Amino acid sequence: MGGGYGEGEAEGRRFAVLLCAEDSEYVKKVHGGYFKVFVSLLGEEGETWHVYRAARGELPPAEDVDAYDGFVISGSCSDAHGDDQWIRDLLSLLETLVSKKKQLLGVCFGHQILSRALGGKTGRAKRGWDIGVTCIHPSHSTIKQFSSLHIPSHLPIIECHRDEVWELPPNAEVMAQSEKTGIEIFRYGYHVMGIQGHPEYTKDILMHLIDRLLQLNLIQNCHAEAAKASVEAGEPNREAWKKLCKAFLKSQL
Repeated sequence: MGGGYGEGEAEGRRFAVLLCAEDSEYVKKVHGGYFKVFVSLLGEEGETWHVYRAARGELPPAEDVDAYDGFVISGSCSDAHGDDQWIRDLLSLLETLVSKKKQLLGVCFGHQILSRALGGKTGRAKRGWDIGVTCIHPSHSTIKQFSSLHIPSHLPIIECHRDEVWELPPNAEVMAQSEKTGIEIFRYGYHVMGIQGHPEYTKDILMHLIDRLLQLNLIQNCHAEAAKASVEAGEPNREAWKKLCKAFLKSQL
């Protein structure tokens, strides 16, 4: 079983993060790892949270799945359209979780892999990398449906991706788009939601990620400079994202 968080507190609901990336040294040192970054965004007192390191092949066994109320699928350095064994195993688990109507919240790679598990298509973004603070636009129907959350029509978020959802799964709905990306958020029923951006990221995490991508020659200097400028100029609406993600994951919509 994955590592725990919050056990021993009042018995409450149980959630798990399926971690699809390795922690960077920076995130480990400053934030205690990506798992803690997610729990600080989504966790509440009385809940129990576990982490499964999916990229290492660690997934909840079938007999444990029913014990959880919801799952968060994280970002990754891998491609959601890839065929590594751990990705195939994750897809199989996600299909099971969808059939059990578990609350599933996918972020970046998680958004793309959920789309794939449901029959959608993913691949390299047609407009290339999107890194920095990007303003996305929820649809009128989304704003209306979730009126109790008071979601603004302009919703800045931290982005860091070069892949995207090309084609929605059957019966899924686009909830938001941006200038670069046609499917920023999608929903499938009331139990699956994918978000292309990173509601859990802080600006410092992104700044260090930009430097790492530059060192690995995955982006050019001009990309890095533009991304850093957008981070300095813009502010992600962390509170709005926190409300939306928590309300969805905890079936309060």
